[in-house]
Amino acid sequence: MKKLFLDDIRTIDMVYDKSMESEFDIVRTYNDFIFYIKNNGLPDFISFDNDLGLDENGEIAPDGYAAAKWLVYKSGLDLRQLKYKVHSANPIAAKQIDGLLTNYIKHLKEK
Repeated sequence: MKKLFLDDIRTIDMVYDKSMESEFDIVRTYNDFIFYIKNNGLPDFISFDNDLGLDENGEIAPDGYAAAKWLVYKSGLDLRQLKYKVHSANPIAAKQIDGLLTNYIKHLKEK
């Protein structure tokens, strides 16, 4: 099972049991997230942070919600089998990511 961890700061053991570290690939930015999926395909499981710090220009970087929107609107991938968790400490953004993915996956399964 391929697992992807999107977070700019946290390590796997800050969210999951330390024994699970080897199960995950880690990406730290929105661009790395897209690059990873384009090159490795859709993982079976994605763990989303939302706030991904600053970009190389010191501006607020695209966040986990932007990554979820890319999956839904631009990736062209079949997300019906995707499992995910939102581990963001930002409760509003966590609900946005979860709502977007839950509703989209539900829609795909109803087709």
